[in-house]
Amino acid sequence: MPIPRLSRALPLTLACALPFAVQAQTTAEILYSGGPILTMKDDAMRAEAVAIADGRILAVGSIAEVEAFAGPETERYDLAGQTLLPGFVDSHGHVVMGGLQALAANLLSEPDGEVGDIPALQAELTRWVGENGDFIEAYDVIIGFGYDQSRLAELRPPTREELDAVSTEVPVYIIHQSGHFGVANSLGLERAGITADSENPPGGIIRKAQATGEPTGVLEENAHFVALGALLSKVDAEGFIGFAEAGSRMWASFGYTTAQEGRAAPAFIQIAQEAAARGLLLNDVVLYPDVLLDKDAILQSASREYENNLRVGGAKLTIDGSPQGFTAYRDQPYYDPIGDYPPGWIGYSAVTMEQVVDSMDWAFANNIQILTHSNGERASDMLLSAIANAEAKHGPADRRTVLVHGQFLREDQVDKIKALDVFPSLFPMHTFYWGDWHRDFTVGPKLADNISPTGWLRQRDMIFGSHHDAPVALPDSMRILDATVTRRSRSGDIIGPTQRVDVITALKAMTIWPAYQHFEEDQKGSIAPGKRADFVVLSSDPTAVDPETLDQIRVRATIKDGEVIYAAE
Repeated sequence: MPIPRLSRALPLTLACALPFAVQAQTTAEILYSGGPILTMKDDAMRAEAVAIADGRILAVGSIAEVEAFAGPETERYDLAGQTLLPGFVDSHGHVVMGGLQALAANLLSEPDGEVGDIPALQAELTRWVGENGDFIEAYDVIIGFGYDQSRLAELRPPTREELDAVSTEVPVYIIHQSGHFGVANSLGLERAGITADSENPPGGIIRKAQATGEPTGVLEENAHFVALGALLSKVDAEGFIGFAEAGSRMWASFGYTTAQEGRAAPAFIQIAQEAAARGLLLNDVVLYPDVLLDKDAILQSASREYENNLRVGGAKLTIDGSPQGFTAYRDQPYYDPIGDYPPGWIGYSAVTMEQVVDSMDWAFANNIQILTHSNGERASDMLLSAIANAEAKHGPADRRTVLVHGQFLREDQVDKIKALDVFPSLFPMHTFYWGDWHRDFTVGPKLADNISPTGWLRQRDMIFGSHHDAPVALPDSMRILDATVTRRSRSGDIIGPTQRVDVITALKAMTIWPAYQHFEEDQKGSIAPGKRADFVVLSSDPTAVDPETLDQIRVRATIKDGEVIYAAE
């Protein structure tokens, strides 16, 4: 039978710790069997069957054990050899802005898109314009997402003039795959108020032609974020609700039953609440507003409880920028940066040390979980120093402070992360998308082997999350799994063989460990009686295939609280 659609009603009073014998008094609504079941529990990693009722797991074990929960009305779903796992928990992503990616022109290169040079980029934008007249009329902007100069034949971003070739009548704005840069056409620069006389904002750069002093169209970091806000100013609340809905659906299609919006403007809180109230969020969504914008809004809304699949989990701080874009804040010069960079270029910080210290102090004082974007070594030094100061002042507690990305971590910094009990949410998928670029241009072959150093973490018995940072990359769970296990780059090189981990470890970094990161390990992340019936069905057992083929596994279904929220055709 096909995977059935069930009620999403979730009794808030259902006790997760009920004795097994008491739970047996409840009759199962659905029984899953007929394929491998990976529970993510070390004492019983595999099971033959799972029974659920009222959006919760009743029993896990052998077919005979679980059949004891069946009744005449129980529906049985035959996995037909497919594999059932806990639903994936998003360790770090941007589900609302991921919705923008889903609606924008796809400027990604292979394997996620077809843009390999600037003419192809122009052609894709032109094609999108022809198919999205309603969007353009409503929001007065042509938007593209995912260009990456490291994958363009020209090895540079397009210019304002090359985007003028797409349109001179509508602002054109394209967003770099990292999300930390953008390029505007001439009208886009005008609408953003950027001229030859414009000064760089704090934590950002307006690139200008050396010969003329005119903006090239390329905007970095805070200059980009400000321009993006100006050019999307006509996107009203309904537009952003549409982004949230599209993002939720995209995440579900890759097996995520819990999604994250990892950096939000405070206004997004009410927008997300409206989307949730309308039932548009298929998965649970945890929102982290920017700590530098409105601390009071965070204090008023932060909660460990969901309402209509939404909660504000805490705060987000961003210290530096993009490692592949040479704006991550390093402790030594970039290896061989491509572009107009001065000798000894080390990137830069988007915030001051005072802001980092104040943010950690505020979060620790108010018991607010804080996630911090830190890529370069010097940025991580800033973060770890501020955390140490805050802990010395306020004392230890179960705060689960998160370091996000940590691309260029040193081994001594890993020791500090452990000592400070910081949760590392790393980005091993960089080894596939930008491993060759890091080896050749950002840090060189020696240090490239240690980007996203999951091996160092496991040597110290540390847990971690493995994320996609979508829309930086698609929220492709199997690409994450493949990269965390194999660390094979686009060219076929293995970026850091000693940093590889086994399949079960990589799966834990997508399930039970990020559930712990979000204070939800008692409810999610493993298949156990009393936990929420959040599952993903995969076409194959990841532990039984050649690791080099992990990226070929497909999500067949995503189940949230017992209801199918995505089913592959």
